[in-house]
Amino acid sequence: MSGYAPVLPPFEYAPKPYSGPSYDETLALRKQFLSPGLFLYYSKPLMIVEGKMQYVFDESGRRYLDAFGGIVTVSVGHCHPHVTQAAVNQLNTIAHTTTIYLNNVICEYAEKLASKMPGNLKCIYFVNSGSEANDLAMLMARAYTGNYDLIALRNCYHGGVASTMGLTAHSTWKFNVPHSFGVHHAMTADPYRGPWGRNDPEAGKKYAADVKDLIMNATPGKVAGFFAESIQGVGGVVVFPDGYLKEAYRIVREHGGVCIADEVQAGFGRTGTHYWGFERQGVIPDIVTMAKSIGNGAPLAAVVTTPEIAKTLSQRIHFNTFGGNPVSCAIGKAVLEVIDREGLQERCRVLGGRLLDGFRKLHLKYPVIGDVRGAGLMAAMEFVADRESKEPNKAACVHVFERARELGALVGKGGLYGNIIRITPPMCVTEADIDFLLEVLDTALAEI
Repeated sequence: MSGYAPVLPPFEYAPKPYSGPSYDETLALRKQFLSPGLFLYYSKPLMIVEGKMQYVFDESGRRYLDAFGGIVTVSVGHCHPHVTQAAVNQLNTIAHTTTIYLNNVICEYAEKLASKMPGNLKCIYFVNSGSEANDLAMLMARAYTGNYDLIALRNCYHGGVASTMGLTAHSTWKFNVPHSFGVHHAMTADPYRGPWGRNDPEAGKKYAADVKDLIMNATPGKVAGFFAESIQGVGGVVVFPDGYLKEAYRIVREHGGVCIADEVQAGFGRTGTHYWGFERQGVIPDIVTMAKSIGNGAPLAAVVTTPEIAKTLSQRIHFNTFGGNPVSCAIGKAVLEVIDREGLQERCRVLGGRLLDGFRKLHLKYPVIGDVRGAGLMAAMEFVADRESKEPNKAACVHVFERARELGALVGKGGLYGNIIRITPPMCVTEADIDFLLEVLDTALAEI
């Protein structure tokens, strides 16, 4: 396949001519004025100046397929006209009120979001990011139960503020400062790298047994709550075996805790078969945290729980200045409308199946691929030096990651060892986009 270059599907849109600072000037400004703690993707950083639906454009006008969705955030498409118009209309009306005053926009949005939730998950607190949402969920769990200890999973990611850094279980995301107060990490229910694989019908229960063992050995025998991403995102799209969350939830509730589902990456129809990732496991959590896709790129997040648990915040004053901002809420409501009107959940189911079928063919073709997995348009490809030992192959991952960009597709990376390619495009992608992406990956893999 030497010299072959896949061709992006046709797209009837011309980006505006870019007239801002040059690439070199922008890079110099970033180095001078932004924190060095902010990292850039790619050996030669990419400059993105415009986006439209599933595509983004650099300063030269070159188009790329955004197969990472701005880190699983652009749900219905860059600059979707319905979402953009909702934001403009609200900006022209009032941009900020705070929740100390009545405003119709936040109430109408809350009603629509609550209608998407199962059971008695009908009480919503809006915040600005997934980290904030998980921090608030930690407070709610402890205040409601009167217990202190929390259980999370190894390989998980729940945010970067001080409290959620303690929940997160990747050394690469943890600073050497005091953290993790009262947080204990159970074994990851990973059918690829864990002791029980996909062919074991009891794998879910076996992994969940470690939650009970941890409670009995590392806590007073009672806990405040259990945090789990419905599908681990930053950890490399780890899909739990059937029955895992159901058994883990039973154990946690038996020991006084509430169950928190982190839907920051798996929610809003992305998995295809269900609107929420936790529904794939047949459970209803006590608290749900959500962000990213909720606002299609706007700073919006939410904690959804039952009225009983929500009442715990009435014990003291708790306030978020920008949580429930009218512009963000108008955007959030528009996102829900687009998902429904354009059938994006079904699109995720169909095109996700096409993507994973393509991944499986590549897995058969290239021994460097150790595992492929996912649900809907949340998929991953894990690279190994040897399939028997499963030794992580970061070099292969970096090659595919860089070559995909050169060929016109932006993909993500993940996993503790940086050896996993993550695919989470805007849910408006087409069949032709999926085929193009698979061609790009095939071309890059053939060069290894």
